[in-house]
Amino acid sequence: MSLEISTLPPPPSIPPTTLHMSGLLVDVYGLSSLDPSTTHVSCLWLHHPRTRNKGYMADIAARCIGAWNERDNTKGRGLVALAFDQRNHGGRLVEEKANGAWREGNARHAVDMFGGVRGMVVDQGLLLDLVEGYLFPDGAIKIDQHLALGVSLGGHSVWQLMFADPRVTAGVVIVGCPDYMNLLTDRARLSKLATYSTADSGASFLGSADFPPSLVASCANFDPKGIFFGPAAVPTGHAAPDAAVRHVFRERLRGKKFLLCSGGDDKLVPPRCGEAFVGWFKKAAGEWFREERVEVDERVYAGVGHAFSAEMVVDAVRFVVEVVGGAENAGGEEGRAKI
Repeated sequence: MSLEISTLPPPPSIPPTTLHMSGLLVDVYGLSSLDPSTTHVSCLWLHHPRTRNKGYMADIAARCIGAWNERDNTKGRGLVALAFDQRNHGGRLVEEKANGAWREGNARHAVDMFGGVRGMVVDQGLLLDLVEGYLFPDGAIKIDQHLALGVSLGGHSVWQLMFADPRVTAGVVIVGCPDYMNLLTDRARLSKLATYSTADSGASFLGSADFPPSLVASCANFDPKGIFFGPAAVPTGHAAPDAAVRHVFRERLRGKKFLLCSGGDDKLVPPRCGEAFVGWFKKAAGEWFREERVEVDERVYAGVGHAFSAEMVVDAVRFVVEVVGGAENAGGEEGRAKI
């Protein structure tokens, strides 16, 4: 998973403070550079890619913190960025083979990867519960806004986190997919698994030994497309969705902001795997449920593969600064987000 930033100026030097939080080592960026006048803090949670670790997120953390700190007037609001290792990654590594795909000899790829995605969301929820007590135990500074940014595997987990936790109100998804069932079915086809049949275009793959029934059920409970439609196809009609769909928008998504960044030439997480759901999701947010104020900004970068490209970095930094700038009691000129 490449980070293509050679055309960008170097980020500011913002070393992390590594803290133990509820059994996890968390790198916290920007803590030592908070202005003495800070009364409220926004937290940007960073989810790294598969086979990487929390250190991968140092560059984007520094760029976001630096851009926010350069604003003329933040009116007492600070920004910190936090990164921790995904399960079975970095300092939490248990079995390296489990991080591999089918082509790399991991027969349990679908279950293992979903476990990582879901595990990251569970771990994230616990940290949201406790982070203020670790960073500001005297209560003098309040944490009142949470954003998340994830890359690849971390992009999948940010998609799920945005549906799972009302406290996370904005998410940046870099080369992630909201339709785990379709993504893995397509990957099974490309991997030429025996459980993928061209006779039914892979329909029987879901529920097979390589994608067990329990995993199908988990996707229906936790993965965005599965939450709305289960294993069924995303509808292509123009009729407004039913009350159950409205309930999800109202109870899980109201007021949330999404920035979705995909590489047009990505072969590992092809945009086509999430295209049907994202198209439906944008229509639902922009037409059927406008009153829920869900904002979806989708960007597909031509010529970019499975990478966190320079253009994505620029757009992600700008999005983070704008969202934090829109938080209660944040002010000053928006200006141009610097990287």
